[in-house]
Amino acid sequence: MHMNEVTPVMDAEAKVKPVPTLPDAQTVTEVEHYTDRLFRFRCTRPQTLRFRSGEFVMIGLMGDPDPKTGKQKPLLRAYSIASPSWDEELEFYSIKVPDGPLTSKLQHIKPGDQIILRPKPVGTLVHDALIPGKRIWFFATGTGFAPFASLLREPQTYQDYDEVIITHTCREVGELTYGRNLIEALKDDELLNEVIGDGFWKKIKYYPTTTREESPKMGRITDLIRSGDVFADLGTDPLCPQNDRAMICGNLPFNLELKELLEEAGLEEGANSKPAQYVVEKAFLE
Repeated sequence: MHMNEVTPVMDAEAKVKPVPTLPDAQTVTEVEHYTDRLFRFRCTRPQTLRFRSGEFVMIGLMGDPDPKTGKQKPLLRAYSIASPSWDEELEFYSIKVPDGPLTSKLQHIKPGDQIILRPKPVGTLVHDALIPGKRIWFFATGTGFAPFASLLREPQTYQDYDEVIITHTCREVGELTYGRNLIEALKDDELLNEVIGDGFWKKIKYYPTTTREESPKMGRITDLIRSGDVFADLGTDPLCPQNDRAMICGNLPFNLELKELLEEAGLEEGANSKPAQYVVEKAFLE
């Protein structure tokens, strides 16, 4: 960690006071709120930051001053980078928790504000952790869509696989907005169209479901896999270790249930050190 240089602020009537900026500070460039629980924001990217699409970093804000000492400590949480590795800025997709130590503050950020960003990306949801296959599944709940927002905009995804399937399960329809908007925008992405070419919707299949509010497709994705609905709806074969690769990012019960389903289908869990047929992001919890 480094401290940025102290910046003096000139005031005609007051003495010059040094105003320290945040450590590892980046500037917020854009904020968009979707529901009372979800928002996304973009910020500047450190020139030295290199990451693989699908990885996460620690971001945050300074906490409240200690009542006794007056000192502030940084409040940091793991956030998947939702933008692809080639993007000039960084994007994040966040939940709002009213009493959450960080998100109760983070949800109020505006363009021009600063956040802390520790530039040490890590994570398991990367192409390097999977062995080659024909079809890749991205399984997400809630804000677990974030790493897939990065991977869906990564040209390597479409070079490595004949078919890319993204499932996104939320409680309410409004919670699907971020993912739906991103999928729609892919059609107009010049970089991806060079890679994908004709047959965009043959290559990419989007499968949103809701569990509470009425929508075209209701149900938990795990139940829809068990019933076979998802394969019938998409016109695809059931999961098999020869063809399928998968990435999982959601709440803990979802992660564990999907792991069980994939293992039953014969897929083995991989890691950066030992690539296999599926990976789970253990750092993310809604």
